[in-house]
Amino acid sequence: MTVMKSPILPADTLVQDLHGLIEEARSTVASTVNAALTMLYWRIGMRINHEVLKGERATYGAEILPTLSAKLVPLYGNGFSARNLSRMVKFAEKFADERIVVTLIRQLSWSHFIEILTVKDPLARDFYAEMCRMENWSVRTLRDKVASMLFERTSLSRKPETLIEHELEKLHQEKLLTPDLVFRDPYFLDFLGLKDAYQEKDLEAAILRELESFLMELGSGFTFVARQKRIILDGDDFYLDLLFYHRDLRRLVVIELKLDKFRPEHKGQMELYLRWLDRYERKQGEESPLGIILCAGKDDERVELLELNSSGIHVAEYLTTLPPRELLRKKLHAAISRSRKQLENRSEEKNGGES
Repeated sequence: MTVMKSPILPADTLVQDLHGLIEEARSTVASTVNAALTMLYWRIGMRINHEVLKGERATYGAEILPTLSAKLVPLYGNGFSARNLSRMVKFAEKFADERIVVTLIRQLSWSHFIEILTVKDPLARDFYAEMCRMENWSVRTLRDKVASMLFERTSLSRKPETLIEHELEKLHQEKLLTPDLVFRDPYFLDFLGLKDAYQEKDLEAAILRELESFLMELGSGFTFVARQKRIILDGDDFYLDLLFYHRDLRRLVVIELKLDKFRPEHKGQMELYLRWLDRYERKQGEESPLGIILCAGKDDERVELLELNSSGIHVAEYLTTLPPRELLRKKLHAAISRSRKQLENRSEEKNGGES
């Protein structure tokens, strides 16, 4: 009588390896299909716009798109509704350079582009597309970043348009992230739950308690290093509130918390910390440390006169309670206009002095 042996079950590690291979293949197929579909939508939008609409708007588009949709939907489904065809036309208009589209669709899905197309400012639109590609944002994250007016809060948005375009081009071509793309003002700290009167130690403790949310607000690339880091100078002890490291910038970043408005002496304190870190903590291959002074308020003219950027210092307000969105939007746009005007005036004065 022959005894049948029970089959030997594969080891758990083999099952896990096969599971990983299958999931990787599925992900690759999904990514390839998504890129092909998004490229198809761009080409459809370009064809409709150039050969049918010929740059015309409103009335003619309102007539022709439903007609095209009525012929396409029965054959290919609701993905070719009049509303989606309109999005495809807008997609081709706003992202007219095919080379840029080919680069973006490697990370961005059609759903990402639908969100980005809601942004009216072309510079902001390019910013969200490139940052989404760089930091691999989900659609939900992208939506949250747009809703929080991230672009308007970056240091980049305060620059003249030509400089913004140049920096975004470098980001696209070289994947070069700069402090102007990383730092923002103001920072939203409403998740800390701080109300009424609180002390600096309460603010610091709340940040550490909600460290994950704080890191998300700082942006991708930040890693927590230390709290109240002790440094010794001439026998005296000094303590840095919070110390982080940014992987892409390859820099240590000090954050000092201030419950009051920014004062000029805060600059001297931060410069001391940065020079100490540069001498004793900076490692080979790293860039010079940077500092963020987070304060309850600041006088823009005072900050501008101190020319803090040359010292690697960024001054920003933090908000523990968010104002109405429209009020915040007006405030941010006023700050952007003021900063761009100041930079333009400074450039004109420099050019005038050289002539």
